[in-house]
Amino acid sequence: MVNGPLRGGIAGCGYFGQIQLEAWGRIPGVEIVAACDRDVQRARASAPAAYADAGEMLRREKLDFLDVATRPDSHLPLVRLAARYKVPLICQKPMAPEWEAAVAMVEAAEAAETPFMIHENWRWQPWYRETRRRIDAGDIGEPVSYSFQIRQADGLGGHPYPKQPYFAQMPRLLIYETMVHQIDTARFLFGDVASVTARSRRVNPIIAGEDQAIIVLTHTDGLLGLVDANRFAFPSPKGPAMGVTRIDGVEGTITIPATGEIVLNETKVWNPPPEEFYKGDSVRATQEHFIQCLRSGNEFESSGREYLKTFAVVEAAYRSAAGGEAVRIDQ
Repeated sequence: MVNGPLRGGIAGCGYFGQIQLEAWGRIPGVEIVAACDRDVQRARASAPAAYADAGEMLRREKLDFLDVATRPDSHLPLVRLAARYKVPLICQKPMAPEWEAAVAMVEAAEAAETPFMIHENWRWQPWYRETRRRIDAGDIGEPVSYSFQIRQADGLGGHPYPKQPYFAQMPRLLIYETMVHQIDTARFLFGDVASVTARSRRVNPIIAGEDQAIIVLTHTDGLLGLVDANRFAFPSPKGPAMGVTRIDGVEGTITIPATGEIVLNETKVWNPPPEEFYKGDSVRATQEHFIQCLRSGNEFESSGREYLKTFAVVEAAYRSAAGGEAVRIDQ
């Protein structure tokens, strides 16, 4: 349990690091006092103390937490470093390049008794929090099926993914980087997944990984769900939710268009906040949850150990796509 103002550090001041920094600036009782980036000029623009090396930052600064906003291949060494200094940390997804590294991250944090949360902001988008409340309240009765249709037209042409161009070199892309959000949100809304059937392909020939995939999730209670995604078509209409979600129950249906409204059967019953901040201000909500748990000692919703369940579904999806068969999560 932590009391008083919290001094934070951030590793990684690039595109998404800037979104996280903006959100930290609106959380009372929290200050980012140090930043680390290979481009030290970006670090200087992000915090009062700037470093090019995370080890030096952790040695010299007295930090209450570390925000890891770097690429996945750097996550394991940064988690081990934070664990050595007993600094609680929140780490961006994707969790790690492969399963073994993800497990090693959790084991390092647990061995040092260091609080460790994965920054998975999708489940904190307000339309999904409200949808969970309505499902729990029985608005549609028992859920019987669901689908996420995800579209983002930034992956075609000779210069795909302009905001994060390194995506084009990632050997695993759409499932690993994008659909993991919907997989984790499905776990938040409907519970754990028992098995996965997936198909994927690459449409843009200049990228390394897959940019289209369809995944069928079977939950432990038998509920079936579909995640259908690509990054070469716009959702219609456009909006922060990046597509359409539909949840069918025995007594009704919830639909969430890309604009974030909630429609119960044919009636709009909830409006999203203004599009002032990232996807319904879900980054701030995620980081507020991290701070609240640090202060209270409560468990994170997406602790490293808990998030391994999401990562396992991603791994199973790739195995299914490669082998052409359903893969059980316990495999």
